[in-house]
Amino acid sequence: MPLKLRLNPRRDLPLLLRSARREIAATAALLVAGLGLLAFLNIADEVAEGDTRALDFQILKALRVPGQPHQLIGPEWLHTAAADVTALGSVTVLTLLVLLALAICASLRRWAEALVLVVGAVGGVSISQGLKHLFLRERPDLVYRAVEAANPSFPSGHAMLSAVVFLTLGTLAARFAPRRRVKALALASAVFFSVLVGLSRVYLGVHWASDVLAGWCVGAAWAMACWLAAWAWARFFRSPLAET
Repeated sequence: MPLKLRLNPRRDLPLLLRSARREIAATAALLVAGLGLLAFLNIADEVAEGDTRALDFQILKALRVPGQPHQLIGPEWLHTAAADVTALGSVTVLTLLVLLALAICASLRRWAEALVLVVGAVGGVSISQGLKHLFLRERPDLVYRAVEAANPSFPSGHAMLSAVVFLTLGTLAARFAPRRRVKALALASAVFFSVLVGLSRVYLGVHWASDVLAGWCVGAAWAMACWLAAWAWARFFRSPLAET
C-alpha cells in the first residue's frame, strides 16, 4: 500500500519554519565566512605588495595634530576612552569573558556551546599569531603610538580576537534568546564592540587601518566557521526539527 503523508499545520508548520530559519542562518554564516576569507586574502595581497602603505599613512596622519605626530586629535577624554575601549580586545579581558561564558555553559550543561567557545578562542589566538609571524609587518613608528604594543602588526590581534569572541558570544546569545529583537540586539552588540576595538587601535596609532580591516575579516570568518561546524554537527547527528 502507498504511504500517505499527512501534514498537520498546527503541529508541523512551526517545526518547518524553525528548520527554514536555521537553514537561512547557516547560509548567512557561510556567506560571511566566505566573503571574510576572500576579503582577507585580497587585503593580504595588497599589503604584501605595499599598495596600502600610502592610504594607511594618510589615515594615521589624519588622526594626529598637523606637525605633531605624537599628539592625537580630539579632546583628552577621547584619548582616555580609546585606551579603555582598546583593552576590551586584549587577551586578558577576552580570556576573562570566555571563562565567564564557559562557567555559564557548564552550569547549564551546554557542553557543545562550551566547546565552540574554546575552539573559537584558542584557534583564533593560534591563527592570529601564525599570520603575524608569516607577514612580519612593522607597526607604525613609535612617535605615532599612544600606547605600548608588541608583536608584528598584520593582522590586528585585538581586532581579530574581539571579532572572534564577541561574534561567537553574540551568536550563542542569539540562539537562546526568545525574541527576535533580543537576537538582533545580541548580534548588533557583538559587531559594535568589535568595530569599536578595531577603530581604537588605529586611533591610538598601534596599527595600520589595513591591519584592523584584515583582523575583522579573518576574525569574522573564523567565528562563522566555528558556528557552522557546530551547526553541521547538530544538523547531521541530531534531528534539526527537534532543536529549539
